[in-house]
Amino acid sequence: MFREMLRKKQALTQEECIEILQNEPRGVLSVLGDDDYPYGMPLNHFYCEADGKIYFHCGKKGYKIDALTRHNKASFCVYDKGFRREGEWALNIKSVIVFGHVEFIEDQEKIYEIARMLSYKFTKDEAYIEHEIQTAGPRTLMFALVPEHMTGKIVNEA
Repeated sequence: MFREMLRKKQALTQEECIEILQNEPRGVLSVLGDDDYPYGMPLNHFYCEADGKIYFHCGKKGYKIDALTRHNKASFCVYDKGFRREGEWALNIKSVIVFGHVEFIEDQEKIYEIARMLSYKFTKDEAYIEHEIQTAGPRTLMFALVPEHMTGKIVNEA
């Protein structure tokens, strides 16, 4: 069902893919939008090692939610900051693409728990995190991308 990577020598291991998902703060979620146009949006995320899902938060209404409700398949692309080899101008970037389906999270306590984990990627300020959860939490929608296929590779932009 999913295509095999052509440049296998550039492939990342599963562990490297997960490391990128855990460490990088954001990526681009792509869904099928109105009139079947692709719709990609930058989002921050939380990769949960315990269940292998990628969690996102947003408002309860909007174009993204309409698209995901209509068609629950999506892809998510994350890439690192890259590096340059000595003496080279070109950037080497590691990227991961995850294909899967979306499930909406209904349990309010789980929404708050995941919101905390996501927040820790950006700040360790507990008071700030709790304040945000108490004030914005009831208006927050949380959904998970359940991976069905994941690939990663390193590319040289030259």
